[in-house]
Amino acid sequence: MKIARIELFQVPPRWVFVRVETDCGIVGWGECSLEGHAEAVIGAFESLKDRFLGTDASRIEDIWQISYRLGFYRGGPVLMSALSGLDQALWDIKGKALGVPVWQLLGGAVRDRIECYAWIGGDRPDEVAEAARLRREQGFRAVKMNATAEMAWVGTGKDIDGVVERAQAVKDQGLEVGLDFHGRIHKPLAKQVAVALEPLRPLFIEEPLLSENIEGIAQLSNLTSLPIALGERLYTRWDFKPFLNQGIVDIIQPDLSHAGGISEVKRIAAMAEAYDVALAPHCPLGPIAFAACLAVGFSTPNFFIEEMSLGIHYNTDGYDLLTYLSDPSVFALTDGHVSIPTAPGLGIEVNEALVRDLSATPHRWRNPAWRIADGSVAEW
Repeated sequence: MKIARIELFQVPPRWVFVRVETDCGIVGWGECSLEGHAEAVIGAFESLKDRFLGTDASRIEDIWQISYRLGFYRGGPVLMSALSGLDQALWDIKGKALGVPVWQLLGGAVRDRIECYAWIGGDRPDEVAEAARLRREQGFRAVKMNATAEMAWVGTGKDIDGVVERAQAVKDQGLEVGLDFHGRIHKPLAKQVAVALEPLRPLFIEEPLLSENIEGIAQLSNLTSLPIALGERLYTRWDFKPFLNQGIVDIIQPDLSHAGGISEVKRIAAMAEAYDVALAPHCPLGPIAFAACLAVGFSTPNFFIEEMSLGIHYNTDGYDLLTYLSDPSVFALTDGHVSIPTAPGLGIEVNEALVRDLSATPHRWRNPAWRIADGSVAEW
């Protein structure tokens, strides 16, 4: 069962799918979406094609090791996103070849259903109470929102009050809420915000500081009892290692399309389990990435909750999580949970004709470039 063909598809709203076909006709799908940098990831696949066309598709770990170690330059979002998509597709192929779901290959199920949370509020959160109510009516029991819009380096009391008021508005709708700071605030404000949010007990505060500021996160972790979540901008187990060793993160959020795919995220999750840290994969992306997250979640003991991009503000012009699925019911929600998939591989059937049609006009998605009132650049 050799790899005969590798194809990339840049499809709206901002995703990149990879299709791997074997010489015996089995096709696997992966998702290597790297938001705003699709073209770079597609370019990175040229070296992967040179290395692996004609290779035994069943040797997933060997292909992973060669991709990571023998390209000389290791890690980073572009190379790891390319490897992530390839890895997902190879697991999909192996599951289909053996006639079992990927979660069976990862040791079998440790749970029967997975709780998901949805997004509200957009990039600049406002009027979140009504959005929370609508999500509750959809069946979700938990939501996540950006905690702030763009922020100055040192914020004000009004900024802090706004974060607390929005979080309270969601809690008043009877929902649990996670607050994503997206690295938009800096240490002088982060300390104050964490203290102000303590009485509300959100599910977590995500990226209260950028993960590159590990010293600041350590200080914040010692200051607050709120669970600190991060990891979407970490790409390997070695990136997560210092956070786990120092005990300064409570929930890790590796992205299955950025952090080495199913193979590496399973290893990252196992590392985290040894430190009593929970797993909540980052996934504001498409259906293949979400399916990969489910495969890991159903087979991972320290899994906590899954991000679901259904109706997220990035999914525009009618393109959403279910658009490219031949059978959208595989992601149906019951009481905020998704049931365990039973079909072989990743458990989804991609509408290949639609993918080919829409990829003929590749998207050029870019994240906004934000500035604050004085004209200086702000984190997005």
